[in-house]
Amino acid sequence: MNSIPFITVEGPIGVGKTSLAKLLSEHLQYELLKEIVEENPFLGKFYENIDEWSFQTEMFFLCNRFKQLNDINSQFLTNNIPVVADYHILKNLIFAKRSLQDKDLDKYVRIYDVLTEDLPTPNIIIYLHASLETIMARIKKRDRDIEKNISPLYLEQLSQDYDMVMNDFKKSNPHIPVLDFNGDILDFVQNKQDLSLIIQKVKEILNIGAFQNESTHKI
Repeated sequence: MNSIPFITVEGPIGVGKTSLAKLLSEHLQYELLKEIVEENPFLGKFYENIDEWSFQTEMFFLCNRFKQLNDINSQFLTNNIPVVADYHILKNLIFAKRSLQDKDLDKYVRIYDVLTEDLPTPNIIIYLHASLETIMARIKKRDRDIEKNISPLYLEQLSQDYDMVMNDFKKSNPHIPVLDFNGDILDFVQNKQDLSLIIQKVKEILNIGAFQNESTHKI
């Protein structure tokens, strides 16, 4: 794990990861790493036909995130420059296991394991989650063409997958603090008090120096 702060923000589609990562980077004066989404040439087709386009879509995301994380490690973290990212590489497995057929998933996991074995590990994870109603409302509000065909069932299943994976992560990685925030309760974009609360929690962990064994903080 890095001694230099490397914060990742995670959660289902539409929960506000990029918005929060950007606000944190501005407040803390950290480098911002944003995942490539709309640049994925397969994504629109994926939402129209998941079975047909899932492998191409997931491989594009995996290769781009691998390149991004390699770059931030060499350009920033190794030069003592803190980073906040709007994703954790673990999300690739969450999406792949939801969308890939077994034969493609086996290939994908083998490639994932090879590519991620040397990537930098975040030392704080912020996990955002919300109800399906909140997520659907936020997706509708940002009005991205590629997201207009997203199935509510798919979003609901992804949210369940995230909860399961993050719970497992907390158990197997107690040395990495996970800040758990409910998007139905907090609106860090419109409410400055909610944003201040999140920033305060992050600063409490950063100021400790050695991370505590208590890995979960729920709001």
